[in-house]
Amino acid sequence: MPNSSQVSASEPDWSREKKAHFLAWDPARSLLASLRAYQRQVAARGFFSPLLRRVAVLRHRFWSIVTGADIPLNCSIEGGLLMPHPNGVVIHPEAKIGPNCLIFQQVTLGMRKGEVPTLGGHVDVGAGARVLGAITIGDHCEIGANAVVLADMPPWSVAIGIPATIRPRPTLGSNPGSDTK
Repeated sequence: MPNSSQVSASEPDWSREKKAHFLAWDPARSLLASLRAYQRQVAARGFFSPLLRRVAVLRHRFWSIVTGADIPLNCSIEGGLLMPHPNGVVIHPEAKIGPNCLIFQQVTLGMRKGEVPTLGGHVDVGAGARVLGAITIGDHCEIGANAVVLADMPPWSVAIGIPATIRPRPTLGSNPGSDTK
């Protein structure tokens, strides 16, 4: 099903998180950069690490306010995350996000019955979607806008609706209108 132009679900594309210029106004990428800086300093354990960690925390607080996103410093986000409009994004600290994911505004990755979700690689989450509970979203999945996902999704599937209906993704080259009944 995947082809050579497909985004990888296993290798992070760090260029997706890179700002066009150091001084460019890009709140979403600046928020991610503050998360990455904090996580680097936690792992560094150098002489100046405590000071640099505090600076990263202040940067994170600033960009969290600017973006309106609630993404904890200690969450597990692999590289290549894109958030074109991070306003209202809420991610539980224990949720896991795979490489090269795309998360739009007002998305919640949260707890249900004491458990949190895990997103695979190259998962696209539409605006206003809720992914809740101890579920696993497979690689290359798409979650539609305002969907409420409460069950596991196999790789290459699509979730739409409340509660979400999970269907296989149309194969490349198929006519999207031909499978409607």
